[in-house]
Amino acid sequence: MTHRAVLNADIRKGKIDRNVYGHFAEHLGRCIYEGLWVGEDSPIPNTKGIRNDVVEALKEMQIPVLRWPGGCFADEYHWKDGIGAREGRKRMINTHWGGVVENNHFGTHEFMELCHMLDCEPYINGNVGSGTVQEMSEWVEYLTFEGVSPMSELRQANGQEAPWSVTYFGVGNENWGCGGNMRPEFYADLYRQYQTYVRNYGDNKIHRIACGPNIDDYHWMEVLMREAGRFMDSITLHYYTLPKSDWSNKGAATGFKEDEWFSTLEKALRMDELVTRHSVIMDKYDPERRVGLIVDEWGTWYDVEPGTNPGFLYQQNSIRDALVAGLTLNIFHKHNERVRMANIAQTVNVLQAVILTEGEKMLLTPTYHVFNMFKVHQDAERLDLSLESGKYSFEGRDIPEVSASASVNAEGVIHVSLCNLNHAAAATLPLELRGLVAGTAQITGTTLAGSAIDAHNTFEQPDAVAPQSFSNFTLEDGLLTVELAPMSVTVLAIKQQA
Repeated sequence: MTHRAVLNADIRKGKIDRNVYGHFAEHLGRCIYEGLWVGEDSPIPNTKGIRNDVVEALKEMQIPVLRWPGGCFADEYHWKDGIGAREGRKRMINTHWGGVVENNHFGTHEFMELCHMLDCEPYINGNVGSGTVQEMSEWVEYLTFEGVSPMSELRQANGQEAPWSVTYFGVGNENWGCGGNMRPEFYADLYRQYQTYVRNYGDNKIHRIACGPNIDDYHWMEVLMREAGRFMDSITLHYYTLPKSDWSNKGAATGFKEDEWFSTLEKALRMDELVTRHSVIMDKYDPERRVGLIVDEWGTWYDVEPGTNPGFLYQQNSIRDALVAGLTLNIFHKHNERVRMANIAQTVNVLQAVILTEGEKMLLTPTYHVFNMFKVHQDAERLDLSLESGKYSFEGRDIPEVSASASVNAEGVIHVSLCNLNHAAAATLPLELRGLVAGTAQITGTTLAGSAIDAHNTFEQPDAVAPQSFSNFTLEDGLLTVELAPMSVTVLAIKQQA
């Protein structure tokens, strides 16, 4: 199979926003409760109720932004239920996710403390579907207003004297579905109304985020950009990867056959088409590309693990998910002029999680390792990389075998991220290095590969799929030849010696 790639190290294509590496934590299953929050009285080591091991793992991964409280939960969440003394907070049934009791012990103060611990930006999703303009307006005031007002006084009474800094605020979520089953024309008007009262207080400047389309609903994007584009800073897009494209029979997270390996990657690659076509519509109304595209829900969605609450969306995470993560991040890099943030769903114990927990136990998934390997691209300058990939064929269908992206950081180190999607064959990639001083490159690498198509980590074997040092390459006369193992994700670091 023939591949060819050319890296022009002296041609820069703009910044890859660090927020493309964002995450999403919803009140769903064991994501918040147990995954992030255990309470001060828990035997699990914690700080102010937030579990220490998960915080340390996320800090290592350099999580830049965290979206909360939903998801579908956001448009049923009334923020005042989650403030004040915890023993006095309202209890409710989480009607979306599992029918369990939500005690509201994790609310605004706890979330902002978590973001402080992680040194990440909070992205808060407001309630349009079942909330009021006043409720949303007062939440922003509670969070960010420094002066004298009922909401700032309430915040101070609850122990937070100074306002927080909050940049990202979503005005509703999935309002075409669980957020109200609205028509785009109706939501566009609601968005215009609600965002008016998402005010900037003092030095705090809100980045207002509109609810965008589901998958390929180009009509929704057209209407929102036409009717409300000038009132928004970004608009969202949601797309999940289902092996079987059937919500009632999505496919298993492990134990699957080669056909589902291929179909999963084939469907993940569709992200490029979706971002491209939605960007064309956005360009029509926003040719200066002021408005960002935020893919704030993406990732794999499988049938839940046997014996678990179907409303908890708990699934295993394999080398297949690592490939989905790697190629999707490469796609976001390619569209760096428009894609300003992305939030994989979800952080812990839900869907394509980067961390799984079981009581006091914790493990890092293959997806975690990809995010940790790829963090070198955060806020780096994308480099011009042309790739002619050979085809990976299965039962008469073809997809590119190799996915690639490159960037250069502030220190001048070039990083190249490579994915071999082929489950059965290695890939030889000749990469011509241009724009570098000949003979001065020092190259190191890290790779993540699986021994089987569903290779994954368990609490008994937490390091079954883990990054390894990589040196299976040669450099001669400016041609870097890389030997990529089957079903692998690799990151190369290229340093020029003075």
